[in-house]
Amino acid sequence: MTVGIVGLGLIGGSFAKSYKNAGHTVLALDTDDSILEFAIMSNVVDGKLENDKFKECDLILIALYPTVAIKFLELSAKFMTNPKTTVIDCCGTKKNICIAGFEAAKQYGFTFVGGHPMAGTEQSGFKFSDAELFEGASMIIIPPEDKVNDIEFLNGIKTLLAPAKFGRMTVSNAEEHDKIIAFTSQMAHLVSNSFIKSPVVSGHKGFSAGSYNDLTRVAWLNEEMWTELFMENKDNLLHELDLFITSLREYRTAIMSGSHGKLQDLLAEGKLLKEQVDRRNSGGENS
Repeated sequence: MTVGIVGLGLIGGSFAKSYKNAGHTVLALDTDDSILEFAIMSNVVDGKLENDKFKECDLILIALYPTVAIKFLELSAKFMTNPKTTVIDCCGTKKNICIAGFEAAKQYGFTFVGGHPMAGTEQSGFKFSDAELFEGASMIIIPPEDKVNDIEFLNGIKTLLAPAKFGRMTVSNAEEHDKIIAFTSQMAHLVSNSFIKSPVVSGHKGFSAGSYNDLTRVAWLNEEMWTELFMENKDNLLHELDLFITSLREYRTAIMSGSHGKLQDLLAEGKLLKEQVDRRNSGGENS
């Protein structure tokens, strides 16, 4: 098949390498011409995704920040007039891009599906892209409302995404996605980034192990991208942040008051919730 990649950063570059390795034709766009030229010289990309090439693509993956992805659709959707073309965005928030994508698809006749590959690294940019980045990971998709229970349609999307080697495909809607992702992803980055600001951190060497490394791994983030994602999803993120602050206050009160019993109960409660969640998820889910 012919695949169009819009944006050759970590995600777009990794998709380009995955599809090229699988023997497909890859066309691409990037705001930095030198990145696109390097990708072509490296035989990762076959050529530039010109306006007249959009309708030749079986699949177009938009790997841009949400506001830029919406702007791209506003400018380029008119060239995607092939009903056999499927466009999938890769944004970390879904509400606004899905509104724009479904509207453009209805107007110009292509198929739009919201997407969010649950994979990444602390590094960003094409130089860190990896053909195996998505292997075994979950790909969240937001299909059109009338296709949510269409097995044939969903299998078609799974086939289009097969070269990336995702471990599962999770079907959701934009509202549910943004609500859950505020907890599973955005809060993790926010907590990690704030935790690292203790003045003690400069002397942690020799005093830290797995727990420190796990908690601070995603403090090293792309501040431009995450600022946009946090602001795009601020209502859901603020809800989770308020819950977290309330919970932390309970721990603080128990410690400050010297209440061993209360602190032990709080710790046992968290441990039990973690055990329950892990047990529930260990049975596996259908992809």
